[in-house]
Amino acid sequence: MNTAELDRAIAELGAGSERWVASTLAARAELLACTRASVAGEAERWVAAAARAKGLDPSSPLIGEEWLTGPYGVLTSLTALGRTLRTFALGRNPLAGRWFGRAPGGRVTVAVLPHNRYDGLLLHGFTARAWLRPGITRAQARARAGLGQLTPTARAGVGLVLGAGNITSIAPLDVLYELVAHNRVSILKLNPTFDGLLPIYRAALAPLIEQGLLRIVTGGADVGDYLAHHPGISHVHITGSAGTHDAIVFGGSDSPRLDKPISSELGGVSPIIVLPGRWSARDLRYQADHVATMRLHNGGYNCIAGQVLLVSSAWPQKAAFLDAVAAALATASARPAWYPGSEERMRAARAAYPSARTIPGGRLIVAAADAAVGTAFASAEDMLTTEYFAPVLGVLELPGSGQAFLDTAVATVNRDFLGTLGVNILGLPGTIRRLGPEFGLAVARLRYGTIAINAWTGVGFLSAAVPWGAFPGHTLEKIGSGLGVVHNALLLDEVERTVVRGPFRPFPRSLVHGEWALLPKPPWFVSARSGARTARLLTEFAAEPSARKLPRILAAAFRA
Repeated sequence: MNTAELDRAIAELGAGSERWVASTLAARAELLACTRASVAGEAERWVAAAARAKGLDPSSPLIGEEWLTGPYGVLTSLTALGRTLRTFALGRNPLAGRWFGRAPGGRVTVAVLPHNRYDGLLLHGFTARAWLRPGITRAQARARAGLGQLTPTARAGVGLVLGAGNITSIAPLDVLYELVAHNRVSILKLNPTFDGLLPIYRAALAPLIEQGLLRIVTGGADVGDYLAHHPGISHVHITGSAGTHDAIVFGGSDSPRLDKPISSELGGVSPIIVLPGRWSARDLRYQADHVATMRLHNGGYNCIAGQVLLVSSAWPQKAAFLDAVAAALATASARPAWYPGSEERMRAARAAYPSARTIPGGRLIVAAADAAVGTAFASAEDMLTTEYFAPVLGVLELPGSGQAFLDTAVATVNRDFLGTLGVNILGLPGTIRRLGPEFGLAVARLRYGTIAINAWTGVGFLSAAVPWGAFPGHTLEKIGSGLGVVHNALLLDEVERTVVRGPFRPFPRSLVHGEWALLPKPPWFVSARSGARTARLLTEFAAEPSARKLPRILAAAFRA
Protein backbone atom coordinates (compact mmCIF):
# COMPACT_ATOMS: atom_id res chain seq x y z
CA MET A 1 0.00 0.00 0.00
CA ASN A 2 1.17 3.53 -0.72
CA THR A 3 1.06 6.30 1.85
CA ALA A 4 -2.24 7.69 0.52
CA GLU A 5 -3.90 4.30 1.05
CA LEU A 6 -2.42 4.04 4.53
CA ASP A 7 -3.69 7.52 5.37
CA ARG A 8 -7.15 6.58 4.16
CA ALA A 9 -7.13 3.38 6.24
CA ILE A 10 -6.25 5.36 9.37
CA ALA A 11 -9.02 7.87 8.66
CA GLU A 12 -11.55 5.04 8.25
CA LEU A 13 -10.40 3.57 11.55
CA GLY A 14 -10.92 6.92 13.21
CA ALA A 15 -14.59 6.75 12.24
CA GLY A 16 -14.71 3.15 13.41
CA SER A 17 -13.34 4.18 16.78
CA GLU A 18 -16.30 6.51 17.22
CA ARG A 19 -18.69 3.66 16.43
CA TRP A 20 -16.99 1.37 18.93
CA VAL A 21 -17.21 3.77 21.87
CA ALA A 22 -20.87 4.42 21.01
CA SER A 23 -21.75 0.72 21.02
CA THR A 24 -23.23 -1.08 24.01
CA LEU A 25 -21.41 -3.84 25.85
CA ALA A 26 -23.99 -6.34 24.63
CA ALA A 27 -23.44 -5.23 21.04
CA ARG A 28 -19.69 -5.64 21.48
CA ALA A 29 -20.18 -9.18 22.76
CA GLU A 30 -22.42 -9.96 19.79
CA LEU A 31 -19.77 -8.62 17.39
CA LEU A 32 -17.20 -10.96 18.91
CA ALA A 33 -19.65 -13.84 18.51
CA CYS A 34 -20.03 -12.98 14.82
CA THR A 35 -16.26 -12.85 14.48
CA ARG A 36 -15.98 -16.25 16.11
CA ALA A 37 -18.31 -17.65 13.47
CA SER A 38 -16.26 -16.14 10.64
CA VAL A 39 -12.99 -17.42 12.11
CA ALA A 40 -14.52 -20.89 12.37
CA GLY A 41 -15.57 -20.69 8.73
CA GLU A 42 -12.02 -19.91 7.66
CA ALA A 43 -10.25 -22.36 9.99
CA GLU A 44 -9.42 -24.98 7.39
CA ARG A 45 -8.12 -22.45 4.87
CA TRP A 46 -6.21 -20.75 7.70
CA VAL A 47 -4.39 -23.95 8.65
CA ALA A 48 -3.63 -24.81 5.02
CA ALA A 49 -2.15 -21.35 4.42
CA ALA A 50 -0.04 -21.59 7.57
CA ALA A 51 1.23 -25.00 6.47
CA ARG A 52 2.23 -23.57 3.09
CA ALA A 53 4.03 -20.67 4.76
CA LYS A 54 6.02 -23.12 6.89
CA GLY A 55 6.58 -25.81 4.29
CA LEU A 56 4.68 -28.49 6.24
CA ASP A 57 3.23 -31.61 4.65
CA PRO A 58 -0.58 -31.30 4.99
CA SER A 59 -0.74 -34.94 6.14
CA SER A 60 1.85 -34.49 8.90
CA PRO A 61 0.84 -34.77 12.56
CA LEU A 62 2.68 -31.45 12.95
CA ILE A 63 -0.34 -29.77 11.32
CA GLY A 64 -1.89 -30.02 14.77
CA GLU A 65 0.37 -27.17 15.85
CA GLU A 66 -1.18 -24.92 13.21
CA TRP A 67 -4.71 -25.73 14.38
CA LEU A 68 -3.88 -25.03 18.04
CA THR A 69 -1.73 -21.93 17.54
CA GLY A 70 -3.92 -20.56 14.75
CA PRO A 71 -7.73 -20.60 14.70
CA TYR A 72 -8.10 -22.50 17.97
CA GLY A 73 -6.28 -19.82 19.97
CA VAL A 74 -8.32 -17.04 18.37
CA LEU A 75 -11.63 -18.87 18.85
CA THR A 76 -11.03 -19.50 22.55
CA SER A 77 -10.03 -15.87 23.05
CA LEU A 78 -13.13 -14.59 21.27
CA THR A 79 -15.29 -16.82 23.47
CA ALA A 80 -13.58 -15.75 26.69
CA LEU A 81 -13.56 -12.02 25.86
CA GLY A 82 -17.18 -12.22 24.78
CA ARG A 83 -18.08 -13.84 28.08
CA THR A 84 -16.36 -11.00 29.97
CA LEU A 85 -18.27 -8.40 27.95
CA ARG A 86 -21.60 -10.14 28.54
CA THR A 87 -20.81 -10.31 32.25
CA PHE A 88 -20.28 -6.55 32.35
CA ALA A 89 -23.42 -5.99 30.27
CA LEU A 90 -25.39 -7.80 32.97
CA GLY A 91 -23.88 -5.56 35.63
CA ARG A 92 -21.67 -8.28 37.13
CA ASN A 93 -17.95 -8.45 37.84
CA PRO A 94 -15.82 -10.85 35.73
CA LEU A 95 -14.10 -12.07 38.91
CA ALA A 96 -17.37 -13.04 40.60
CA GLY A 97 -17.08 -16.70 41.55
CA ARG A 98 -13.35 -16.79 40.77
CA TRP A 99 -11.07 -18.55 43.22
CA PHE A 100 -8.68 -16.19 45.06
CA GLY A 101 -5.57 -17.39 46.83
CA ARG A 102 -2.37 -16.16 48.44
CA ALA A 103 1.24 -16.35 47.31
CA PRO A 104 4.51 -15.49 49.07
CA GLY A 105 4.93 -11.84 49.91
CA GLY A 106 1.23 -11.43 50.68
CA ARG A 107 0.35 -11.44 46.99
CA VAL A 108 -3.24 -12.09 45.94
CA THR A 109 -3.69 -14.73 43.23
CA VAL A 110 -6.59 -15.29 40.84
CA ALA A 111 -7.45 -18.63 39.23
CA VAL A 112 -7.33 -18.17 35.43
CA LEU A 113 -7.12 -21.82 34.33
CA PRO A 114 -9.48 -23.64 34.17
CA HIS A 115 -11.42 -20.71 32.76
CA ASN A 116 -14.62 -22.72 32.28
CA ARG A 117 -15.98 -26.19 32.96
CA TYR A 118 -14.73 -27.56 29.66
CA ASP A 119 -11.14 -26.50 30.43
CA GLY A 120 -11.41 -28.51 33.61
CA LEU A 121 -11.97 -31.66 31.56
CA LEU A 122 -9.96 -31.09 28.40
CA LEU A 123 -6.93 -29.80 30.34
CA HIS A 124 -7.48 -31.92 33.43
CA GLY A 125 -4.50 -31.60 35.75
CA PHE A 126 -3.41 -28.18 34.46
CA THR A 127 -4.02 -25.01 36.44
CA ALA A 128 -2.86 -21.40 36.30
CA ARG A 129 -2.91 -18.63 38.90
CA ALA A 130 -2.28 -15.00 38.06
CA TRP A 131 -0.24 -13.33 40.82
CA LEU A 132 -1.11 -9.69 41.29
CA ARG A 133 1.53 -7.16 42.26
CA PRO A 134 2.39 -6.94 45.96
CA GLY A 135 -0.04 -4.76 47.87
CA ILE A 136 -3.05 -5.29 45.58
CA THR A 137 -6.02 -6.54 47.63
CA ARG A 138 -8.91 -8.74 46.55
CA ALA A 139 -11.22 -5.75 46.67
CA GLN A 140 -8.87 -3.75 44.44
CA ALA A 141 -8.55 -6.69 42.05
CA ARG A 142 -12.32 -6.86 41.64
CA ALA A 143 -12.68 -3.11 41.30
CA ARG A 144 -9.98 -2.83 38.62
CA ALA A 145 -10.87 -5.91 36.57
CA GLY A 146 -12.26 -4.74 33.26
CA LEU A 147 -9.60 -2.26 32.11
CA GLY A 148 -11.07 -0.32 29.18
CA GLN A 149 -14.53 -1.78 29.67
CA LEU A 150 -14.81 0.08 32.98
CA THR A 151 -14.95 3.26 30.89
CA PRO A 152 -16.38 1.95 27.61
CA THR A 153 -17.06 5.38 26.10
CA ALA A 154 -13.49 6.63 26.59
CA ARG A 155 -11.79 7.16 23.24
CA ALA A 156 -8.38 5.54 22.79
CA GLY A 157 -7.97 6.29 19.09
CA VAL A 158 -6.23 4.21 16.46
CA GLY A 159 -3.39 1.88 17.32
CA LEU A 160 -0.77 0.16 15.20
CA VAL A 161 -0.22 -3.56 15.74
CA LEU A 162 2.99 -4.92 14.25
CA GLY A 163 2.24 -8.61 13.88
CA ALA A 164 4.55 -11.49 14.68
CA GLY A 165 5.79 -13.77 11.91
CA ASN A 166 6.00 -17.11 13.71
CA ILE A 167 2.59 -18.01 15.20
CA THR A 168 -0.50 -17.20 13.16
CA SER A 169 -2.81 -16.41 16.08
CA ILE A 170 -0.59 -13.73 17.63
CA ALA A 171 -1.56 -10.79 15.41
CA PRO A 172 -5.34 -11.40 15.67
CA LEU A 173 -5.04 -11.93 19.43
CA ASP A 174 -3.15 -8.65 19.79
CA VAL A 175 -5.83 -6.84 17.77
CA LEU A 176 -8.60 -8.29 19.94
CA TYR A 177 -6.83 -7.31 23.14
CA GLU A 178 -6.27 -3.77 21.93
CA LEU A 179 -9.96 -3.49 21.10
CA VAL A 180 -11.45 -4.96 24.28
CA ALA A 181 -8.86 -4.12 26.93
CA HIS A 182 -8.10 -0.62 25.69
CA ASN A 183 -11.04 0.44 23.44
CA ARG A 184 -8.49 0.92 20.67
CA VAL A 185 -9.10 0.05 17.02
CA SER A 186 -6.11 -1.15 15.02
CA ILE A 187 -4.28 -1.08 11.77
CA LEU A 188 -2.45 -4.40 11.64
CA LYS A 189 0.73 -4.66 9.60
CA LEU A 190 1.58 -8.29 8.95
CA ASN A 191 5.07 -9.64 9.24
CA PRO A 192 6.20 -10.46 5.66
CA THR A 193 6.44 -14.17 6.54
CA PHE A 194 2.64 -14.22 6.74
CA ASP A 195 1.76 -12.00 3.79
CA GLY A 196 0.20 -15.08 2.18
CA LEU A 197 -2.38 -15.19 4.97
CA LEU A 198 -3.72 -11.72 4.18
CA PRO A 199 -6.91 -12.95 2.43
CA ILE A 200 -7.48 -15.49 5.23
CA TYR A 201 -7.16 -12.87 7.96
CA ARG A 202 -9.42 -10.46 6.10
CA ALA A 203 -12.11 -13.11 5.68
CA ALA A 204 -11.80 -14.47 9.22
CA LEU A 205 -11.91 -11.02 10.81
CA ALA A 206 -14.45 -9.57 8.37
CA PRO A 207 -16.96 -8.47 11.05
CA LEU A 208 -14.32 -6.24 12.64
CA ILE A 209 -13.24 -4.88 9.28
CA GLU A 210 -16.81 -4.15 8.19
CA GLN A 211 -17.38 -2.13 11.37
CA GLY A 212 -14.26 -0.04 10.69
CA LEU A 213 -12.44 -1.45 13.72
CA LEU A 214 -9.60 -3.11 11.83
CA ARG A 215 -7.55 -2.66 8.70
CA ILE A 216 -4.86 -5.16 7.65
CA VAL A 217 -1.90 -4.15 5.50
CA THR A 218 1.36 -5.64 4.27
CA GLY A 219 4.74 -4.17 3.55
CA GLY A 220 8.29 -3.90 4.74
CA ALA A 221 10.01 -1.94 7.48
CA ASP A 222 9.29 1.31 5.65
CA VAL A 223 5.54 0.77 6.00
CA GLY A 224 5.90 -0.06 9.69
CA ASP A 225 8.03 3.03 10.26
CA TYR A 226 5.58 5.29 8.41
CA LEU A 227 2.65 4.00 10.44
CA ALA A 228 4.45 4.09 13.79
CA HIS A 229 5.22 7.79 13.38
CA HIS A 230 1.92 8.75 11.76
CA PRO A 231 0.09 11.53 13.65
CA GLY A 232 -3.15 9.57 13.41
CA ILE A 233 -1.70 6.64 15.40
CA SER A 234 -2.05 6.95 19.18
CA HIS A 235 -0.29 3.77 20.30
CA VAL A 236 2.00 1.03 18.97
CA HIS A 237 2.07 -2.64 19.94
CA ILE A 238 4.77 -4.96 18.65
CA THR A 239 5.40 -8.67 18.97
CA GLY A 240 8.89 -9.35 17.69
CA SER A 241 12.49 -8.68 18.58
CA ALA A 242 14.14 -6.13 20.84
CA GLY A 243 16.12 -4.94 17.81
CA THR A 244 12.96 -4.08 15.89
CA HIS A 245 11.51 -2.39 18.97
CA ASP A 246 14.63 -0.23 19.36
CA ALA A 247 14.64 0.67 15.68
CA ILE A 248 11.07 1.97 16.01
CA VAL A 249 11.57 3.77 19.31
CA PHE A 250 15.07 5.18 18.83
CA GLY A 251 15.76 4.96 15.10
CA GLY A 252 19.50 4.89 15.73
CA SER A 253 19.53 7.84 18.12
CA ASP A 254 20.28 7.89 21.83
CA SER A 255 16.88 9.23 22.86
CA PRO A 256 13.40 8.08 21.86
CA ARG A 257 11.99 9.54 18.66
CA LEU A 258 8.65 7.77 19.02
CA ASP A 259 6.16 10.31 20.37
CA LYS A 260 3.49 7.86 21.58
CA PRO A 261 3.22 4.91 23.99
CA ILE A 262 4.37 1.47 22.92
CA SER A 263 3.69 -1.97 24.39
CA SER A 264 5.58 -5.08 23.39
CA GLU A 265 6.22 -8.82 23.69
CA LEU A 266 9.81 -9.51 22.68
CA GLY A 267 10.84 -13.00 23.72
CA GLY A 268 14.12 -14.00 25.33
CA VAL A 269 16.07 -17.09 26.36
CA SER A 270 13.73 -19.44 28.24
CA PRO A 271 15.34 -21.67 30.89
CA ILE A 272 14.24 -25.20 31.82
CA ILE A 273 15.24 -25.92 35.44
CA VAL A 274 15.43 -29.68 36.11
CA LEU A 275 15.19 -30.61 39.78
CA PRO A 276 17.28 -33.70 40.56
CA GLY A 277 15.45 -36.73 41.94
CA ARG A 278 14.99 -40.47 41.47
CA TRP A 279 13.22 -40.66 38.12
CA SER A 280 12.03 -43.90 36.55
CA ALA A 281 13.08 -44.80 33.01
CA ARG A 282 9.59 -43.82 31.81
CA ASP A 283 9.86 -40.49 33.65
CA LEU A 284 13.16 -39.79 31.91
CA ARG A 285 11.69 -40.54 28.48
CA TYR A 286 8.49 -38.58 29.03
CA GLN A 287 10.19 -35.47 30.35
CA ALA A 288 12.82 -35.70 27.60
CA ASP A 289 9.90 -35.68 25.16
CA HIS A 290 8.55 -32.66 27.05
CA VAL A 291 11.86 -30.82 26.61
CA ALA A 292 11.98 -31.72 22.91
CA THR A 293 8.51 -30.18 22.58
CA MET A 294 9.58 -26.97 24.31
CA ARG A 295 12.53 -26.69 21.94
CA LEU A 296 11.12 -27.97 18.62
CA HIS A 297 7.48 -26.85 18.62
CA ASN A 298 6.97 -24.68 15.51
CA GLY A 299 10.49 -25.65 14.45
CA GLY A 300 12.00 -23.81 17.41
CA TYR A 301 10.69 -20.46 16.17
CA ASN A 302 8.84 -19.51 19.34
CA CYS A 303 9.53 -16.63 21.71
CA ILE A 304 9.08 -19.11 24.57
CA ALA A 305 10.91 -22.07 23.12
CA GLY A 306 12.81 -23.71 25.98
CA GLN A 307 16.42 -22.96 25.12
CA VAL A 308 18.68 -23.90 28.04
CA LEU A 309 18.47 -26.90 30.37
CA LEU A 310 19.81 -26.26 33.86
CA VAL A 311 20.81 -29.57 35.45
CA SER A 312 22.63 -30.50 38.62
CA SER A 313 26.20 -31.71 38.10
CA ALA A 314 25.64 -33.92 41.16
CA TRP A 315 22.50 -35.62 39.79
CA PRO A 316 23.27 -39.34 39.28
CA GLN A 317 20.78 -39.49 36.40
CA LYS A 318 22.09 -36.42 34.60
CA ALA A 319 23.76 -38.35 31.78
CA ALA A 320 20.76 -40.66 31.32
CA PHE A 321 18.43 -37.68 31.09
CA LEU A 322 20.58 -35.80 28.59
CA ASP A 323 20.85 -38.95 26.46
CA ALA A 324 17.05 -39.27 26.57
CA VAL A 325 16.71 -35.63 25.50
CA ALA A 326 19.10 -36.20 22.59
CA ALA A 327 17.08 -39.26 21.54
CA ALA A 328 13.81 -37.30 21.72
CA LEU A 329 15.27 -34.51 19.60
CA ALA A 330 16.55 -37.05 17.08
CA THR A 331 13.29 -38.94 16.69
CA ALA A 332 11.03 -35.88 16.43
CA SER A 333 9.65 -35.27 12.93
CA ALA A 334 11.90 -33.42 10.52
CA ARG A 335 10.87 -29.90 9.49
CA PRO A 336 12.07 -27.34 6.98
CA ALA A 337 14.05 -24.39 8.34
CA TRP A 338 11.32 -22.00 7.25
CA TYR A 339 11.88 -18.93 9.42
CA PRO A 340 14.16 -16.29 7.82
CA GLY A 341 17.70 -16.28 9.18
CA SER A 342 17.46 -19.73 10.76
CA GLU A 343 20.45 -21.21 8.92
CA GLU A 344 22.61 -18.19 9.77
CA ARG A 345 21.75 -18.52 13.47
CA MET A 346 22.55 -22.23 13.39
CA ARG A 347 25.94 -21.49 11.82
CA ALA A 348 26.63 -18.90 14.50
CA ALA A 349 25.79 -21.41 17.23
CA ARG A 350 28.11 -24.00 15.70
CA ALA A 351 30.89 -21.42 15.48
CA ALA A 352 30.43 -20.45 19.14
CA TYR A 353 30.33 -24.12 20.20
CA PRO A 354 32.52 -26.10 17.75
CA SER A 355 32.31 -29.29 19.85
CA ALA A 356 28.51 -29.20 20.07
CA ARG A 357 26.49 -32.40 19.76
CA THR A 358 24.87 -32.61 16.33
CA ILE A 359 21.45 -34.25 16.33
CA PRO A 360 19.77 -35.72 13.23
CA GLY A 361 17.20 -33.41 11.70
CA GLY A 362 19.43 -30.33 11.82
CA ARG A 363 19.35 -29.92 15.61
CA LEU A 364 22.13 -29.01 18.00
CA ILE A 365 22.90 -29.46 21.71
CA VAL A 366 25.47 -27.01 23.05
CA ALA A 367 27.12 -26.90 26.48
CA ALA A 368 29.64 -24.68 28.21
CA ALA A 369 32.41 -27.21 27.63
CA ASP A 370 31.78 -27.00 23.86
CA ALA A 371 32.53 -23.28 23.65
CA ALA A 372 35.36 -21.99 21.52
CA VAL A 373 36.74 -19.57 24.12
CA GLY A 374 36.38 -18.59 27.76
CA THR A 375 36.23 -20.27 31.13
CA ALA A 376 33.71 -23.01 31.88
CA PHE A 377 30.97 -20.64 33.05
CA ALA A 378 31.85 -17.57 31.01
CA SER A 379 31.77 -19.66 27.84
CA ALA A 380 28.07 -20.33 28.39
CA GLU A 381 27.29 -16.66 27.82
CA ASP A 382 26.32 -17.00 24.18
CA MET A 383 23.52 -19.52 24.81
CA LEU A 384 22.27 -17.51 27.81
CA THR A 385 22.14 -14.15 26.04
CA THR A 386 21.32 -15.06 22.43
CA GLU A 387 17.79 -16.05 21.50
CA TYR A 388 18.65 -18.56 18.79
CA PHE A 389 15.15 -18.82 17.28
CA ALA A 390 16.33 -22.11 15.80
CA PRO A 391 16.56 -25.76 17.02
CA VAL A 392 19.50 -25.22 19.37
CA LEU A 393 19.29 -26.55 22.94
CA GLY A 394 21.80 -25.43 25.56
CA VAL A 395 22.87 -27.34 28.67
CA LEU A 396 24.21 -25.59 31.76
CA GLU A 397 25.39 -27.66 34.72
CA LEU A 398 25.21 -26.10 38.17
CA PRO A 399 26.44 -27.48 41.50
CA GLY A 400 24.35 -28.76 44.39
CA SER A 401 21.18 -30.72 44.92
CA GLY A 402 17.83 -30.09 46.57
CA GLN A 403 17.17 -26.53 47.68
CA ALA A 404 20.79 -25.49 47.14
CA PHE A 405 20.57 -26.39 43.45
CA LEU A 406 17.20 -24.65 43.03
CA ASP A 407 18.46 -21.49 44.73
CA THR A 408 21.53 -21.42 42.49
CA ALA A 409 19.39 -21.99 39.40
CA VAL A 410 16.98 -19.18 40.33
CA ALA A 411 19.84 -16.76 40.96
CA THR A 412 21.48 -17.76 37.67
CA VAL A 413 18.45 -17.30 35.43
CA ASN A 414 17.51 -14.00 37.06
CA ARG A 415 21.03 -12.65 36.70
CA ASP A 416 22.45 -14.13 33.51
CA PHE A 417 19.64 -15.01 31.09
CA LEU A 418 18.25 -12.72 28.41
CA GLY A 419 14.64 -11.71 28.97
CA THR A 420 11.90 -12.39 31.48
CA LEU A 421 9.08 -13.90 29.43
CA GLY A 422 8.97 -17.51 30.60
CA VAL A 423 10.75 -20.13 32.70
CA ASN A 424 10.00 -23.86 33.12
CA ILE A 425 10.63 -26.10 36.15
CA LEU A 426 10.53 -29.91 35.94
CA GLY A 427 10.58 -32.03 39.08
CA LEU A 428 9.03 -35.03 40.77
CA PRO A 429 6.00 -34.09 42.88
CA GLY A 430 7.71 -35.77 45.83
CA THR A 431 10.82 -33.64 45.32
CA ILE A 432 8.71 -30.48 45.31
CA ARG A 433 6.82 -31.58 48.43
CA ARG A 434 10.06 -32.25 50.29
CA LEU A 435 11.30 -28.75 49.47
CA GLY A 436 8.20 -27.47 51.25
CA PRO A 437 7.62 -23.72 51.60
CA GLU A 438 11.11 -23.01 50.29
CA PHE A 439 9.99 -24.14 46.83
CA GLY A 440 7.24 -21.50 46.81
CA LEU A 441 9.70 -18.86 47.95
CA ALA A 442 12.06 -19.82 45.13
CA VAL A 443 9.21 -19.47 42.62
CA ALA A 444 8.45 -16.05 44.07
CA ARG A 445 12.06 -14.99 43.48
CA LEU A 446 11.88 -15.86 39.77
CA ARG A 447 11.45 -12.67 37.77
CA TYR A 448 9.49 -14.09 34.85
CA GLY A 449 6.07 -13.26 33.42
CA THR A 450 5.05 -16.93 33.21
CA ILE A 451 6.46 -19.71 35.38
CA ALA A 452 5.46 -23.24 34.35
CA ILE A 453 5.90 -26.06 36.87
CA ASN A 454 5.82 -29.50 35.22
CA ALA A 455 4.30 -27.78 32.22
CA TRP A 456 5.52 -25.71 29.28
CA THR A 457 4.91 -21.98 29.37
CA GLY A 458 3.17 -22.47 26.01
CA VAL A 459 0.16 -23.71 28.02
CA GLY A 460 -0.08 -20.20 29.46
CA PHE A 461 0.27 -18.62 26.03
CA LEU A 462 -2.61 -20.68 24.63
CA SER A 463 -4.97 -20.18 27.60
CA ALA A 464 -7.27 -17.26 26.82
CA ALA A 465 -7.64 -15.94 30.37
CA VAL A 466 -3.93 -16.12 31.26
CA PRO A 467 -2.19 -12.71 31.20
CA TRP A 468 0.78 -13.01 28.85
CA GLY A 469 3.84 -10.79 28.88
CA ALA A 470 7.21 -10.02 30.43
CA PHE A 471 7.86 -9.60 34.13
CA PRO A 472 7.14 -5.96 35.05
CA GLY A 473 9.99 -3.49 35.28
CA HIS A 474 11.47 -3.13 31.81
CA THR A 475 11.96 0.33 30.33
CA LEU A 476 12.23 1.71 26.80
CA GLU A 477 15.99 1.94 27.25
CA LYS A 478 16.28 -1.61 28.66
CA ILE A 479 13.34 -3.28 26.99
CA GLY A 480 14.15 -6.91 27.81
CA SER A 481 11.09 -9.03 26.97
CA GLY A 482 8.79 -6.05 26.63
CA LEU A 483 6.13 -3.92 28.30
CA GLY A 484 2.56 -4.83 29.16
CA VAL A 485 0.43 -7.96 28.78
CA VAL A 486 -1.97 -9.42 26.23
CA HIS A 487 -4.61 -12.23 26.10
CA ASN A 488 -5.86 -11.77 29.72
CA ALA A 489 -9.54 -12.34 28.90
CA LEU A 490 -10.65 -11.51 32.47
CA LEU A 491 -9.07 -8.07 31.93
CA LEU A 492 -7.08 -8.20 35.16
CA ASP A 493 -5.10 -5.16 36.19
CA GLU A 494 -1.76 -5.01 38.03
CA VAL A 495 -0.63 -8.54 37.12
CA GLU A 496 2.90 -9.44 38.12
CA ARG A 497 3.18 -13.00 36.77
CA THR A 498 1.28 -16.21 36.11
CA VAL A 499 2.19 -19.61 37.56
CA VAL A 500 1.07 -22.61 35.50
CA ARG A 501 1.13 -26.12 36.96
CA GLY A 502 0.79 -29.46 35.20
CA PRO A 503 1.20 -33.15 35.97
CA PHE A 504 4.69 -34.66 36.03
CA ARG A 505 3.34 -37.83 34.41
CA PRO A 506 0.56 -38.42 31.87
CA PHE A 507 -2.54 -40.48 32.55
CA PRO A 508 -2.71 -43.29 33.67
CA ARG A 509 0.72 -43.13 35.34
CA SER A 510 -0.33 -39.85 36.95
CA LEU A 511 -3.04 -41.61 38.97
CA VAL A 512 -0.80 -44.55 39.84
CA HIS A 513 1.67 -42.13 41.40
CA GLY A 514 -0.90 -40.01 43.23
CA GLU A 515 -1.43 -37.10 40.80
CA TRP A 516 -5.05 -36.20 40.07
CA ALA A 517 -4.64 -35.68 36.32
CA LEU A 518 -6.61 -37.43 33.58
CA LEU A 519 -4.88 -36.01 30.50
CA PRO A 520 -2.74 -38.42 28.45
CA LYS A 521 0.21 -37.17 26.43
CA PRO A 522 -0.86 -33.61 25.50
CA PRO A 523 -1.69 -33.01 21.82
CA TRP A 524 0.89 -30.23 21.59
CA PHE A 525 3.76 -32.69 22.23
CA VAL A 526 5.85 -33.02 19.06
CA SER A 527 5.59 -36.82 19.37
CA ALA A 528 1.78 -36.93 19.74
CA ARG A 529 0.70 -39.34 16.99
CA SER A 530 -2.88 -38.09 16.99
CA GLY A 531 -1.94 -34.45 17.47
CA ALA A 532 -3.41 -33.20 14.18
CA ARG A 533 -6.78 -34.92 14.63
CA THR A 534 -7.07 -33.92 18.28
CA ALA A 535 -6.19 -30.30 17.51
CA ARG A 536 -8.73 -30.13 14.69
CA LEU A 537 -11.45 -31.56 16.92
CA LEU A 538 -10.53 -29.08 19.66
CA THR A 539 -10.83 -26.25 17.14
CA GLU A 540 -14.26 -27.45 16.04
CA PHE A 541 -15.23 -27.61 19.71
CA ALA A 542 -13.94 -24.08 20.32
CA ALA A 543 -16.06 -22.86 17.41
CA GLU A 544 -19.23 -24.39 18.84
CA PRO A 545 -18.78 -25.96 22.31
CA SER A 546 -20.99 -28.96 22.98
CA ALA A 547 -20.73 -31.84 25.43
CA ARG A 548 -21.63 -34.17 22.55
CA LYS A 549 -18.26 -33.44 20.94
CA LEU A 550 -16.21 -34.40 23.98
CA PRO A 551 -16.09 -38.20 23.45
CA ARG A 552 -14.46 -37.84 20.01
CA ILE A 553 -11.89 -35.38 21.36
CA LEU A 554 -11.01 -37.61 24.30
CA ALA A 555 -10.82 -40.70 22.09
CA ALA A 556 -8.39 -38.92 19.76
CA ALA A 557 -6.33 -37.58 22.65
CA PHE A 558 -5.90 -41.05 24.13
CA ARG A 559 -4.37 -42.26 20.87
CA ALA A 560 -1.49 -39.76 21.21
